[in-house]
Amino acid sequence: MARYGRAELVVATVGLLSLAVALVVSVPWMAILPLAALAFFFYFFRDPERRVPEAPGLVVAPADGVITDVSACEGGPFVGSRALRIGIFLSVFDVHVNRSPVSGRVAYLDYRKGRFHNAMRFDACSRENECSCVGLQTEALPGGRVLIRQIAGALAQRIVTACRLGDSLARGERFGMIKFGSRTELLISEPDWLEVRVKVGDHVKGGETVLASVREAPCAAPSGPVA
Repeated sequence: MARYGRAELVVATVGLLSLAVALVVSVPWMAILPLAALAFFFYFFRDPERRVPEAPGLVVAPADGVITDVSACEGGPFVGSRALRIGIFLSVFDVHVNRSPVSGRVAYLDYRKGRFHNAMRFDACSRENECSCVGLQTEALPGGRVLIRQIAGALAQRIVTACRLGDSLARGERFGMIKFGSRTELLISEPDWLEVRVKVGDHVKGGETVLASVREAPCAAPSGPVA
């Protein structure tokens, strides 16, 4: 079980088991409903081990989910003027633990209050929703900087970012969680040096699926979305 969800699991277990016991006495057949809800809570907060690839120059997925967009974009305050952006939508059935896409040092943290658009509306969600940003300084990539954005969705209104400035994270290491449906974005500096290894619609596993790798020589990154 994910350590970031222990409080919710304790509350859910006590509350739903109490309700199930009360229903057994009064309406026995309805006791299955709180038990099913409790089973879903344990399923949601699962945290399976992952086989993290060891080859150099790889960027792995920071979250489980479906790739919604792959494009070159303006990088912003940490990653610089240009970046490769890869967006991942997490449904309530995906593992919601976030993992570091590369090995590096936490050099930037930022939190933004915002709205709670449906995470499937990725443009509005990216611009306006509550989010927490973790910037990594890394020697694994030519650009040296990677930004992970944990973005709340319509259901996910609690973001856990369990790292501090100066912390060192290994590739695939857990660093946080977004609770219930949500979105995770990855921005990587110097996109011309990267070869994208996924496409829109692919389902990825955090810490395991390779999203991009370093090219032997730079190549102009696409100016628009990648199919």
